[in-house]
Amino acid sequence: MKVSPAPFLFRGGIHPPDSKTATAALPLKDLPLPARLEVSTSQHLGAPAAPCVAVGDRVTAGQLIAKASGFISANVHAPAAGTIAAIREAPTPTGRTATAIIIETDADAPAGEPPYKPIPDWREQAPRSLLDRVAEAGIVGMGGAGFPTHVKLSPPGDKPIDTLILNGAECEPFLNSDNRLLIERAEQVWEGCQIIRRILGAGTIRVAIEDNKREAAKALAAAMESAPDDAHIHLLKTLYPQGSEKQQIYSVTGRTVPMGGLPMDVGCVVENVATAYAVWDAVVNGRPLTARAITVTGDAVNTPTNWFAPVGTSFADLVAASGGARDNLAKLIAGGPMMGFALPSLEVAMSKTSSGLLLFPRECVRPYRSMACINCGRCVEACPLGLMPNELSQAAEADDIDEAENRHVMDCFECGACAYVCPARRPLVQHMRRAKAVITQRRRAAAQQKKT
Repeated sequence: MKVSPAPFLFRGGIHPPDSKTATAALPLKDLPLPARLEVSTSQHLGAPAAPCVAVGDRVTAGQLIAKASGFISANVHAPAAGTIAAIREAPTPTGRTATAIIIETDADAPAGEPPYKPIPDWREQAPRSLLDRVAEAGIVGMGGAGFPTHVKLSPPGDKPIDTLILNGAECEPFLNSDNRLLIERAEQVWEGCQIIRRILGAGTIRVAIEDNKREAAKALAAAMESAPDDAHIHLLKTLYPQGSEKQQIYSVTGRTVPMGGLPMDVGCVVENVATAYAVWDAVVNGRPLTARAITVTGDAVNTPTNWFAPVGTSFADLVAASGGARDNLAKLIAGGPMMGFALPSLEVAMSKTSSGLLLFPRECVRPYRSMACINCGRCVEACPLGLMPNELSQAAEADDIDEAENRHVMDCFECGACAYVCPARRPLVQHMRRAKAVITQRRRAAAQQKKT
């Protein structure tokens, strides 16, 4: 299998400490089944799923418990057998609230058959039937965005896809969930990638892995030993944010996604390695997406661990299984330190997109005061999209949302590189996120008005 350096490198980017050594060599461990699971109906972009069970119902592992409520939505399934104890509003790892289905689990329930018929002969099946399975199984992008995968794999007819990129960069510091998945389950990830290619009809597969993950690249190269000549592994220069779609497309193909555009505009689809693994499991084994790999780490947890855990597991249960939190715990982050979300407590449940849980002690949490912009230009140099975060954030802060929109604030994917390098400690991402939220609300209102 051909393994070569990525031929291109995007502009900007930063070099935060990778802080991965605590868990990089730790194998994935299956988490013991928690007594209670809190399964959100909104673990994806788009409309929340609609519950199709009631309090008191008995459910089996893998049973559909909430149906997708539109094209851009995703099914939700029971990660384990048990009884529906409640259906109520609950916090999510992103800081919002959503309807959650609470399951009191039954550890003694027999495993039973998978809810969907396995398709071991998927190479002989029509792409449409494989796409339907992806939709049935509730698979979403597991690299963080949570976009329903069946939608992503259904580009318009005038947007042919010639290149599928498998994203194994995992550029966020501290996280090793994708890294361990590649090292330990490379064959399954590669087969999932081939299934996705069959659905898309893409001719070329490019696998993108940062060059600080040589063991993962070696494992995948072995799994791809008999792969056709149109499949390649590219080692990306370790540079944040190599894992973002547009930057990765440029790094491995040299193609530039236009402002306001999507990867399909340049003939590409990017899928995370965990998503490919979930596609394999759904198609070959008939199992929906109900569990995932997650890294629990940081200097305020006693035993950093890479878990394979049921969706809906509370972060409190994950930390307890990881030896508990230390007395000096001061900061919780769901996800990575760059794009993750600070949590008020551990009483939040993991979702399909939860790749990590970080626990930091008091000495790592530094209070700071934001100051006026000094126009140094460091944020502009760091921005991988070539935006001007200083001017965008100032427009947002002044409520000049039109100006922010005209300067392409909607293209910002909130990587945090600008805030990381800002000597004035300005909350650049928060300002731009607020502007984007206002613009999104305006667009929704305009679309609704058109309908009426």
